[in-house]
Amino acid sequence: MIVEALAPKALEDGAALPGPLLTELTALYASNEEFHQLSGDFPDPSDVRPEQIAASLADELAQPGSEVLLARSEGRLVAVAVTLAHHPDPADPDPWLGLLLVHGDVRRAGHGRRLAAYVEDRFRAAGRTGLRLAVLENNPKALAFWTSLGYEEIARRRDRAHGRPCLVMRKGLTEE
Repeated sequence: MIVEALAPKALEDGAALPGPLLTELTALYASNEEFHQLSGDFPDPSDVRPEQIAASLADELAQPGSEVLLARSEGRLVAVAVTLAHHPDPADPDPWLGLLLVHGDVRRAGHGRRLAAYVEDRFRAAGRTGLRLAVLENNPKALAFWTSLGYEEIARRRDRAHGRPCLVMRKGLTEE
């Protein structure tokens, strides 16, 4: 798997993502209808549009310290992750994994695990001691996935953007 960062300048000043990349990203997001039904991120989870994906990624990249990571296998976009180097709450010392989506056609092939490990390794190499994420309370599949990777619940609260009930999970990144 090859992982590359989507350059923040790619969406600066209203710039558009290259058409083929936007098509790939839209297909990846659209293949996750069940998640979008749970999250409510898109008005019609069965009809995710390129302009919605472009706007969502632009919003993500507008946050200081954010990064969008694109994971490819055999040349195909198989997963995307959004990270945040610093949470908006200054009392929170850890970076966050804001989103990890695997293309629906290639789930259970290990891409999500490999991308999560890649994110963890990058933050570990940067000297960070933990990584946090939030799982929607109504998403037991995601909770099982993250728990299997060693993440533990540390709090329950509503997410900052939409007020949805979430479990905050953390994994220590120190070398063993």
